[in-house]
Amino acid sequence: MMKRTAIGLSGLLALLASGVAAQRAQTFSGEIMDSPCAAMASHEKMVQKNPIGAEDKKKCTLDCVKAGGKFVLYNAANKMVYQLDDQNKPEPFAGANVIITGTIDQRNNTIHVTDIKPGA
Repeated sequence: MMKRTAIGLSGLLALLASGVAAQRAQTFSGEIMDSPCAAMASHEKMVQKNPIGAEDKKKCTLDCVKAGGKFVLYNAANKMVYQLDDQNKPEPFAGANVIITGTIDQRNNTIHVTDIKPGA
């Protein structure tokens, strides 16, 4: 009985320790895009289908989200698309480069957004 409790407690402690490490806040940079355009790594194809004048990243992002897409963070340097758990905070930054602070869920590549600031 005592062995089972010791193993159970050490397993629980290991699980808690890994959970704490996974919850450390990080910063992520990239462009707030809509999920369809981020999947193509560009707004170009959408702009060609639905001309909106010069490539207007903000309008394209907002229109695509309105049509059912989701706000995501696209990092062009490493071609990564991060899902964003908060779909309200990114709206003012649609089409813009940002720095997001938050924690990431590696299982589904989703950032739990705590803060968004304009980026370079």
